Amino acid sequence: MTQKIMKFYADFHIHSRFSRATSKSLSLETLAFWARLKGLTVVATGDCIHPKWLEEIKKKLEPAEEGLFKLKKEYDAASRKDLPASCNQGEVRFILTSEISNIYKKSEKVRKVHNLIFLPDFKAAEDLQQKLSAIGNIASDGRPILGLDSRDLLELVLETNHLSFLVPAHIWTPWFSILGSKSGFDSVEECYGDLSKHIFALETGLSSDPLMNWRLSRLDPYVLISNSDAHSAEKLGRESNIFDTELSYPAIYKGLSDSKNKGFLGTVEFFPEEGKYHYDGHRDCKTRLHPKETKKNKGLCPVCGKPVTVGVMARVEELADFPEGRKSPRSRPYHSLVTLPQIIADARGVGVASKAVDAIYKEMLSKFGNEMFILLDAPLKDIEKKAGTLLADGIGRVREGKVQIAAGYDGEYGQINIFSPQERETNKEQLTLF
Repeated sequence: MTQKIMKFYADFHIHSRFSRATSKSLSLETLAFWARLKGLTVVATGDCIHPKWLEEIKKKLEPAEEGLFKLKKEYDAASRKDLPASCNQGEVRFILTSEISNIYKKSEKVRKVHNLIFLPDFKAAEDLQQKLSAIGNIASDGRPILGLDSRDLLELVLETNHLSFLVPAHIWTPWFSILGSKSGFDSVEECYGDLSKHIFALETGLSSDPLMNWRLSRLDPYVLISNSDAHSAEKLGRESNIFDTELSYPAIYKGLSDSKNKGFLGTVEFFPEEGKYHYDGHRDCKTRLHPKETKKNKGLCPVCGKPVTVGVMARVEELADFPEGRKSPRSRPYHSLVTLPQIIADARGVGVASKAVDAIYKEMLSKFGNEMFILLDAPLKDIEKKAGTLLADGIGRVREGKVQIAAGYDGEYGQINIFSPQERETNKEQLTLF
């Protein structure tokens, strides 16, 4: 059974509570709850190779459209509790995915590559689980660390089902990616060898956007996807993918793998400067460096003299063969956004986790609908009428890319500024009333 052709948002890369440094409240019900708030139709299970998480997935989910799953009735009812009526519409579907951390030696260098795998059914997940459990410990972490060559992981994935596939994760992250400055390769072919032809999509990661990736002709064969890599449900959808297809796993597969298929519309992105590894730097010394400054300092931190972590911007520059502005043959449109809680927090001049921000966020969702609709589609005049000029202006500025960002570096997120102190003060009463 499949649903008719429709536009929907999908987030394919998340984690469960069984992964390190993740929220302990992560459950399938919580993911479905937040997916509705965010405006996502398809959300990853994440960590589907982990024995306990797969057991929970099989207990709480049932088949929906081909290759996708939904919460069973009793769990779905629990996930809808406390949802505002404006967001309690439509269905949430789950897709089986898992991130694998591959750490191995190749060409006299230690490689650390994260790979995102997609599986169409429980049998494929169980088959891969059995194969990987014979190689290493898959129960200690939701994102298992295996001493397995990425090429060999790809082979195992392909053996499980003709629709199973692998996407290199956050391809520019310095420490754990195929093109990272610390342990990566210089091309997809170097990493996956004779099986490279089975790679058709790459995940850009939070610290890069399509515009940066289009500078490399070697990436032309691949479609670029974006995902949240969420470690808590609240982070869902901060990056996501836009489809206009029937709602099914095969339709998603075809939209990504078939260069002639128009079902994959594009992505929702971070501003790359906000990502944790955009600039070079040294977190311990609070040193943020533009790549030009890094070169000037011969790769060393000006404070302590130790080597800095070379970020995504510099690594793209190193491998690029085109200037900025070029589009690749498989390019798709993209939208750079700031999350709604961040916009509210900047308008208030407070932290994003404050109670005031949460209260205004919930009020906006109840008035307008899900977050993706508010950020991308809601008429600014309606937002101004119901929520005031400050928030309407903030959302408008984000849509136009008019934000100031102190770029992220060495594991520190970038700092976004949308409003001036004067604008916040002038509109302080307006937000308080709202």
